[in-house]
Amino acid sequence: QTLETLALIPSPETAMAEHDLTASVAAWMDPHLVLPVLEFLQERGVYADEEILRGKIRLLAGTNMVDYAMDIHKSLHGTDDVPADMVARRSEVVERLRALQEAVAPIVAFLSSPQLVQELHADKQYNLHMLQERHQIGPDQIEALYQYAKFQYECGMYSDAADFLSQYRALCTNSERSLSALWGKLAAEILMQNWDVAQEELNRLKEMIDSSSFTSSPVNQLHSRIWLMHWSLFIFFNHENGRNGIIDLFFQDRYLNAIQTNAPHLLRYLAAAVVVNKRRRNMLKELIKVIQQEQNSYKDPIIEFLECLYVKYDFDGAQQKLVECEQVILNDPFLGKRVEERNGIAVPLRDEFLENARLFIFETYCRIHRCIDIGVLAEKLNMTYDEAELWIMNMVKSSKLDAKIDSVTGTLIMTTNRVDVHEQIIESMKNLNARTYMLAKSVVDPGHAAAQQAAR
Repeated sequence: QTLETLALIPSPETAMAEHDLTASVAAWMDPHLVLPVLEFLQERGVYADEEILRGKIRLLAGTNMVDYAMDIHKSLHGTDDVPADMVARRSEVVERLRALQEAVAPIVAFLSSPQLVQELHADKQYNLHMLQERHQIGPDQIEALYQYAKFQYECGMYSDAADFLSQYRALCTNSERSLSALWGKLAAEILMQNWDVAQEELNRLKEMIDSSSFTSSPVNQLHSRIWLMHWSLFIFFNHENGRNGIIDLFFQDRYLNAIQTNAPHLLRYLAAAVVVNKRRRNMLKELIKVIQQEQNSYKDPIIEFLECLYVKYDFDGAQQKLVECEQVILNDPFLGKRVEERNGIAVPLRDEFLENARLFIFETYCRIHRCIDIGVLAEKLNMTYDEAELWIMNMVKSSKLDAKIDSVTGTLIMTTNRVDVHEQIIESMKNLNARTYMLAKSVVDPGHAAAQQAAR
């Protein structure tokens, strides 16, 4: 479902939808996963409330969550009446649910008994034979279990769906069906916010997609990687180790190629993860390289901030983009996660991004200037003079930059440690001697060994 399909219209009171990526990410997501995205946008007022509600109804039309759709319809129109087609659709869902419950009753009863489940082995063929011989449970009942789990998922019963899909995969011998069940299990765990389990399912699904036994075409494999990266956004921006996870995944050649080919908008999330992750600063150079390659494919304030700072060295432009970055983060469903604190609601990633971005500006500016006016630097950092002076003082103490603050003149003076030319020559000669020795040794040793072998 794309944003155009959902027919969302930006709220006239705000311009917050300018950099919204819902249109792009929703195209690669299951409708159930789009619902929490819409909830976030509604809470932030990015789109008109009525448009969000209409979008939800259109989205729910492809699911079995009829009661939820009815409630939204009542809220949207301010009435207790619901359309006849919704009432008819609800009757169909209830009837289908009863039929599936009857079809899966034998296998559900078996799986609900701990004693009987112990009879299952790792060998799936043995399990199928045993179930048929001892419990009269055949392929039809196992297929019904898949349909029942899928139906439960479509009804919004994610916990039951996850359990049944997991049990189905333990019995399934069809690789395509097993892959489909794993996608469903991953979606269910995401929607239940079980981030540790979802991370495990994500890794398992990635292994299946990347394996040489993946039976689909190269195009479908490419698309599967793009789907996986979009779904992973829920996990990576909620899991405690997610910021490392997104960098590890998105920078893998096959996944980075997929981003550059079909989903350059994902660079926003990769860039944000690199900026806030101090331990992965080594990936910044590679990120800038990718940004330059995709400069005609995708841009937003986060990307442009890094481009201004590390490609154009435009500090005024970087400062302006940093202001826009804050709004982008606050209105992004993945970056703008809110947490309750004693003093109110906080957006942790926003705070970390701004702090590290200022550090990037500070470090880059200091590397190309020897004497810096603190007032000018405060303007670049979008801070007051006193805030900038205190912030710079802390940065100088904690960073590797060799500098001092002159409070009288209000300047930051960078000191350069010039290496003596004689020391440079001596150090170069040391390295040259070491390399020459290793080269000579590599040439002599094989000849010496051959001579010894001939003597024997």
